[in-house]
Amino acid sequence: LQEAAQKLKPSVPIRFHVSSRTDSGVHALCNAAHLDVLRAPGKPHFSGHQLQVSLNCHLRPQPIRILSAHRVPSSFHARFSALSRTYIYRLLLGCAHHSQVPVFEQDLCWAPAGGSLDIPAMQEAAKFLVGTHDFSTFRSLNSSSASRTPIRTIFQVDIQPSSGFLAHHYEHRGLEFWEVKVRGRSFLYRQVRRMVGALVAVGMGRMAPHHIKELLEVKDPLAFPVNALAPPRGLFLQSVEY
Repeated sequence: LQEAAQKLKPSVPIRFHVSSRTDSGVHALCNAAHLDVLRAPGKPHFSGHQLQVSLNCHLRPQPIRILSAHRVPSSFHARFSALSRTYIYRLLLGCAHHSQVPVFEQDLCWAPAGGSLDIPAMQEAAKFLVGTHDFSTFRSLNSSSASRTPIRTIFQVDIQPSSGFLAHHYEHRGLEFWEVKVRGRSFLYRQVRRMVGALVAVGMGRMAPHHIKELLEVKDPLAFPVNALAPPRGLFLQSVEY
C-alpha cells in the first residue's frame, strides 16, 4: 500500500495507519486505514474517487483492492477510533481427509479432522466467551503482547450455517459450511484463533462446554490445550465498525 501511495508523488512520504493487523495466512474481506496526503504547492487535493482509482491502478497485481476512500477529520484514527471489529471463521464439516476439501476452498476454510462437530455443544460453550473477561489463556505471547492488558470485551460469538464457493455444484458430497462470528472492541494476539480452536475441541468431544469457563478462570496462556490453535486459513476480518 505504501509503495503504491508513493507513486502518487506526494510532497511528504505517505504512511498508512491500518485498523487491524492480521496473522500471515489470515484474510480480510474489509479493513480500514487512514493516511495523510500532502501534495506540492499548487497541486489540487485528491478526491476520494481519484485516490481509490489511482491506488488500485498502482496496486496491481497484488491481491489488494481499495473499496472506497473518504475525507475524514484530522482527529480520526483508523485503529483508535474503531468501535468494534468483526471476524468470521469458516469451518467445513464432512471431510474425512484434507484431500476432500473442494479445490476452490483450499486455504479459505478449516476442515477439522474427523469430519463432524457437535454444533450445539459449541454454541453452549461460546456463551462463556461473551462479555468482559481476562483472556490471558486465549492469547499467544510474543515480544509485544506481554505488556498489553489481557482484559477484552467480546460482544458476540455466534455459530451459524453458511455456504461454500460454488457449493451447489457439490451438494451431493454432503459437505457443511459453518461460520463462527466474533465481534469485539479489540483482540489479543491470536485470540480469535485460540477461541475458535477451543470451540472446535468442544465440538470434537475433547472438552466439555464448561471447560471454556475454566480456561478463562485460570488466566494462563500455557494452560491452553496443546495443538488446539485454529489455523489461519479459515479466518477473515469481516468489517471494522466506526
